[in-house]
Amino acid sequence: MSDITELRGPALDIEGPTCPAPLRDRPRVVMGHGGGGALSAELVQQIFAPAFGGEVLAQMGDAAAVTLGGARLAFSTDSFVVRPLFFPGGSIGDLAVNGTVNDLAMSGARAAYLSCGFILEEGVELDVVSRVAEALGTAARAAGVEVATGDTKVVESGHGDGIFINTAGIGLIPAGVDLRPGRVVPGDVVIVSGAVGVHGVAIMSVREGLEFGVEIESDCAALGSLVDAMLAVTPDLHVLRDPTRGGLAAALNEIAAASGAGVVIRERDVPVPAAVANACAILGLDPMYVANEGKLVAFVPREHADAVLAAMRSHPLGADSAIIGEAVADHPGMVVARTGLGGTRVVDLPLGEQLPRIC
Repeated sequence: MSDITELRGPALDIEGPTCPAPLRDRPRVVMGHGGGGALSAELVQQIFAPAFGGEVLAQMGDAAAVTLGGARLAFSTDSFVVRPLFFPGGSIGDLAVNGTVNDLAMSGARAAYLSCGFILEEGVELDVVSRVAEALGTAARAAGVEVATGDTKVVESGHGDGIFINTAGIGLIPAGVDLRPGRVVPGDVVIVSGAVGVHGVAIMSVREGLEFGVEIESDCAALGSLVDAMLAVTPDLHVLRDPTRGGLAAALNEIAAASGAGVVIRERDVPVPAAVANACAILGLDPMYVANEGKLVAFVPREHADAVLAAMRSHPLGADSAIIGEAVADHPGMVVARTGLGGTRVVDLPLGEQLPRIC
């Protein structure tokens, strides 16, 4: 029997569409500008994109796909400001590698080289710096990537938060691979590689000193080998995205907006661990909006979906993969969830982030 869940039901009754909300008039940066939601998008669209311009930047993907000397390269950069520096399942050093490696993997590229910039606050213990550097090096070796160059800056005490890290990475995109939202078409199957919300709840538990009865560890991991397993089934995947800041909801909304397709998900099919669901219920959070650091969401042509899902489930990082929805022609650019009670709800792009400083 096919693993593809039939999601088509009665036509969605979404009445009274409204115009987009007016741009928020904010004279200063707020924490929400870094949350990966609507405020982040406004910051990019209103300030950075007009200032920088360029066709490559207009891709607005996790990594830019460029051609250089006849080779197709993926190029990405990311900065990490997580607090605390060490958390169950990882550290800022692990994030600095895996976050950039995963951004490259979402374009189909296997990362080859990283740069690494450390911004250290005066007074931070050198033992802490050493632990972070060791974790970063270990994560790089595990991901099969080399840290090829770097930089170090120190800021005065009180002008930082211990350690900030920036990593940039490059990797080769295999021939025949073209992963971008513009390839999404109605009928594409939406697959998530495992349980969502784990990283955000893990950070929250140690940051706020909360206890949920069980220790929740971050899902921080490099996804390059999982993507390789998926591409081995077919290079004709349409788009991949790692749902970090803003969670699964933000990733789905970004893809829907960029592709012009609608997205329908079945809420009960989204894998959420009981510990995460319980923690979110206590704190009034929605797991769909909580950050992940070792998961991906894929839009796959329907004819390849079962085979891709099987390959994902055979990989350690995709053992709990699940089909959660599909792309549709209805309500273009909008994400809708079918609830367990048979109703529907719109899954909006978050304004900011439920928990800042998450990566």
